[in-house]
Amino acid sequence: MSENPSPPSALTIAGSDSGGAAGLQADLRTFLTCGVHGLVAVTAVTVQNTLGVHDRTDIPPHIVAGQIEAVAADMGVNAAKTGMLASAGIIHAVAAACDKAEIGRDAKVPFVVDPVAASMHGHPLFDEDGLVALRDELLPRATVLTPNLDEVRLLTGMTVTTREQMHQAAVVLHRLGPKYVLVKSGHLVSDPECVDVLFDGSTFVELPGERFATQHTHGAGDTMASALTAGLAKGMSVVEAARYGKWFVSQAVENAYPMGAKVGPVSAFWRLAPEH
Repeated sequence: MSENPSPPSALTIAGSDSGGAAGLQADLRTFLTCGVHGLVAVTAVTVQNTLGVHDRTDIPPHIVAGQIEAVAADMGVNAAKTGMLASAGIIHAVAAACDKAEIGRDAKVPFVVDPVAASMHGHPLFDEDGLVALRDELLPRATVLTPNLDEVRLLTGMTVTTREQMHQAAVVLHRLGPKYVLVKSGHLVSDPECVDVLFDGSTFVELPGERFATQHTHGAGDTMASALTAGLAKGMSVVEAARYGKWFVSQAVENAYPMGAKVGPVSAFWRLAPEH
């Protein structure tokens, strides 16, 4: 009996969500249903549900870095992404470990930086030192930066309320060093469509999508970034992977479901074969 070929692999460097809707749980779920083997470097463990983030503990930076180095050296990484990084110390460690593993915009392994700075409930996930480290150390290493509009405001000071301002924000963010910027439009609720903007320093690509009438969007940003990462791991170009991520998250939001007292998760169940 012959062995199965190894699938592409993608690494998520992110925090754990005890509610299973976002964080590394969303990333691994997305990787699996995109046909990519998921690798993990856990940065923090949160105590959360649909009512909010109630507590958390951060993983020591050397343990975070060790996880990255261990899987990269033995199993190989075809693409990597970040989620919640928790502290400046962890960001320093991640930057160094990614350099060692040849992960980054100018390295052999593409690097998606999803700048998770606050929970969907508005709880800050790191302090000012962490925000500075994110801006100064990770953005210049990013193949693709994938902020939502709240993260755009934290990184640039710009409050975005129109599509035109999304384009302007993409230009400002690109000057901070990433190769591509993908500004996500999910929070632009005044727009009847959900049109994300990808910018490479010279060309804008708009990624249109339907805005679905659901409150259950927990994990949508993580899901899009991880589907994009999966696309890169499978050998897609950045533009192809961004379109793939947009397609995946649109299906996930359309099939979202209620769970708990407040905002439920986007779904990956639509990718599964029906049971008989």
